[in-house]
Amino acid sequence: MFKYGIDTLTVNKVIEISKGTLKAVVTNDAVIKINECRRMVEVMANSDAAVYGINTGFGPLCDVQISPKETSKLQENLLITHAVGVGNPIDKKLSKMMMICKVHALCQGFSGVRLELIERIIYFIENDLLPVVPEQGSVGASGDLAPLSHLFLPLLGEGEFWKSEEIVSAKKVLKKHNLKPLTLMAKEGLGLINGTQFILAHAILGLDKMKYVLDLADITGAMTLEGYSGNVSPFKEELHLIRPFKGNLKVAKRMRMLLKNSKNAADNSFPRVQDPYSIRCMPQVHGASRNAYAHLKELAEIEMNSVTDNPIVLSETEAISGGNFHGQPLAMALDYTSIAASELGNIADRRCYLLLEGKHGLPRLLTSAGGLNSGFMIPQYTTAALVTENKSLCFPPSADSVPTSLGQEDHVSMGSISGRKFNQILGNIDKILAIELMYAAQAMDFRRPNTFSSILEENFKIIRNKVAKLEEDRVLKDDINALINMVKNREFTVR
Repeated sequence: MFKYGIDTLTVNKVIEISKGTLKAVVTNDAVIKINECRRMVEVMANSDAAVYGINTGFGPLCDVQISPKETSKLQENLLITHAVGVGNPIDKKLSKMMMICKVHALCQGFSGVRLELIERIIYFIENDLLPVVPEQGSVGASGDLAPLSHLFLPLLGEGEFWKSEEIVSAKKVLKKHNLKPLTLMAKEGLGLINGTQFILAHAILGLDKMKYVLDLADITGAMTLEGYSGNVSPFKEELHLIRPFKGNLKVAKRMRMLLKNSKNAADNSFPRVQDPYSIRCMPQVHGASRNAYAHLKELAEIEMNSVTDNPIVLSETEAISGGNFHGQPLAMALDYTSIAASELGNIADRRCYLLLEGKHGLPRLLTSAGGLNSGFMIPQYTTAALVTENKSLCFPPSADSVPTSLGQEDHVSMGSISGRKFNQILGNIDKILAIELMYAAQAMDFRRPNTFSSILEENFKIIRNKVAKLEEDRVLKDDINALINMVKNREFTVR
């Protein structure tokens, strides 16, 4: 059981809570913190002193004081006016992760919202009432204002929910669940929409995906090496201990495991001094991507256990209007990790190309009947196109800033775009690695009767259960799509 506001969230725990395999609750310890902070906010809301967002307007209107009678309208207007996102809806999984991360932040007792509000969001999570959130419109500072506004409009009976694949008005869904719309009180609108949960949810989704992709890239690389009859000496531990980056060491160790007891790797029929970089530098390239992944994971797990709204309530006389909502810490790391993910596809494409050259006992284009048959010539065009698309997606949004809010918000992170592009790149990596798996299995067939390590033989069998060896030209679209789905569904053994 996970305790909101008390325990430490991790990427895995967010995934488990979102899937319903880990129960998350608000304990008495969190309730005490929530209620005490709420009491402080009510004192401020009824005082003569101007406190940003509690009894003043927002952004450039922070110098306009609001009467206690108007505070509820002020907070509701905030959600309504900020729900201006556009574009396609985000994945439903992301909406749920956003709510989970927001609840955890609110339960830490610095946001001043009522327990009733938190309990309603938890009801949404536990009953799969997932708001519809447009993907575009956040600049990633003052938090993810537009997407978070859409996420929480249903609390007011506004906005929309998903019902399977259909979109239904929040009013209808609340009525079906016998829930009345809530009335927001002082500070609650700000507590809901100030924060980095849109950026953070994209980071979590991408990290969960990238962990598998990193392991699979080692598998595809090892299978290509075997098909190419590559040299195994570049993976010796002694070589990597004298340049001990953690990612490099891990990949080299995995390559030794993936090639262990391989009769094919021990075969010296095609001796050579060295292989091209895409074969022998896998520890350095895959390892660098692992280092970037580890850095983003560290920062994301700090963020998911942080309070990122504004102002932060410290006492009944002190609410600090700072910048904890600014997305730059995640935005820059997301951009860096996007490059790291893209490189996994870049090097995989190069390995695909090597297998087509007709060297070291392989037929050109991986077909014994070349001429009449084109073999595997054209799928590499697809990997080349995907690699270039990923390169274009690697422009760092965090390097840009467009002032907003009449200059009050004069430097923004654009981290929401960084998070979306990170996941787009990973989606393309699925496709590139699927094509490399198809090529590598074909090349391995040409090395028979040699055998490979148990894990590579297992993955070879997984491929051949759905995709047959190419003997003569056939439509490859179905084969490629089958492999892409297998990658997306994580059907390969990557231990």
